[in-house]
Amino acid sequence: MKFSLAHKTAIVTGGGSGIGKAISKTLAAQGAHVMILEMNVANAEQTQREILEEGGKSSVYQCNVANQENVGQVVGSITKEHTIDILINNAGIAHVGNVEQTSETDFDRIYNVNVKGVYNCLYSVVPHMKEKGGVIINMASVASSVAVADRFAYSMSKGAVLTMTYSIAKDYVQYGIRCNCISPARVHTPFVDGFIKDNYPGEEKEMFAKLSKTQPIGRMGLPEEVANLALYLCADEASFVTGTDFPIDGGFIKLNG
Repeated sequence: MKFSLAHKTAIVTGGGSGIGKAISKTLAAQGAHVMILEMNVANAEQTQREILEEGGKSSVYQCNVANQENVGQVVGSITKEHTIDILINNAGIAHVGNVEQTSETDFDRIYNVNVKGVYNCLYSVVPHMKEKGGVIINMASVASSVAVADRFAYSMSKGAVLTMTYSIAKDYVQYGIRCNCISPARVHTPFVDGFIKDNYPGEEKEMFAKLSKTQPIGRMGLPEEVANLALYLCADEASFVTGTDFPIDGGFIKLNG
């Protein structure tokens, strides 16, 4: 079977909802034992139930990726019984606003989850991966490399994710660790629906259509499409791929403007 992940253990942060849920289910369907690290345990357990019902393997750990001690404890628990083959740094939060609309509290909140959270997971997992190699995928964004209006703090954080990816790939290629990142444009998740509902009451259909059209292809991406790209990068079929950013954006980066 192509893209088999049989006998592999994968950590997916923020794996209980949205893109993270799709990645968790896709990796599990290909044979991986998926460790879902989530703040929201209810979401994680629902995803786990769906994986188990489909014959997959999954475990759930409550984890705040912004807390290094917590991450270290969770990773330590996992490595007592499993070798970590795959790390998906997916957990992240958003903020809308330019620099004048970004308070220090806003900035620190984004930094702590989107930047420090990725660092914390890398810091805990990489030493274990050095023994046998492994795969790391960081979830970046089109905002990592092109200007997106009113996304000052978010763009800062995703730019850092992009360059952390390059650093890990460079520093650990000799250990058999491959590190890449995925940069989605807008993806239709419950977060998007909630954002539109909260900020544009009564105009949901119009705003959904407007946001969809910002991708030249004319629609938002699907979580499963991002998950399929992640699956390829995790599999042995991508063994020659490292240190690369993979936009999945409906033409957003190259075809706009």
